[in-house]
Amino acid sequence: MGMSAAERQRHNLRLGFKLGFVALFFVGFGFAMVPFYDLICRVTGLNGKTNEVAMVADKNTQVDFSRSVKVEFLSHSMPGVGLQFKPEGFSIRVHPGEISRMNYTITNTTDKVFVGQAIPSITPAVAAQYFEKLECFCFSQQTFAPNETRTMPVVFVVNPKLDPDFGTVTLSYTFFEAIKPKS
Repeated sequence: MGMSAAERQRHNLRLGFKLGFVALFFVGFGFAMVPFYDLICRVTGLNGKTNEVAMVADKNTQVDFSRSVKVEFLSHSMPGVGLQFKPEGFSIRVHPGEISRMNYTITNTTDKVFVGQAIPSITPAVAAQYFEKLECFCFSQQTFAPNETRTMPVVFVVNPKLDPDFGTVTLSYTFFEAIKPKS
């Protein structure tokens, strides 16, 4: 014999509360993963993240003209944010120790102000500690007016201590929209 209507309603209500709790748990878990990921990355050193503030160029660093490293540039923006985001070139060859530059062109294709930040990563991840950014649009949030196009540089040095077996290093940026304050 089946449940009565009152029993079914109580059962459905209990199930609704359980599912609501599970949903809330995973929302909280998602927010907790960001600092947890940063902690794991700091402890292991295996994150592919580059420096978050400008490095100062070491004037005593010698340029290693005996070898070169191919640096590839990738760019992504989150779907639906209305940005066109690309490097002026997709790769360059640099000598370790020399100061190099790549410009990125960013266009807000919407009729709304866009506030966001580019998050960099390096592959292979172990090369991140040898990729030193001296100037980068990724160090702070950027605000773009509607339909604005801006060219922004990343100035960097590949440290000569990079293992000579690494012939290619890829710098990838993903542009995220800034979290809007609740009003």
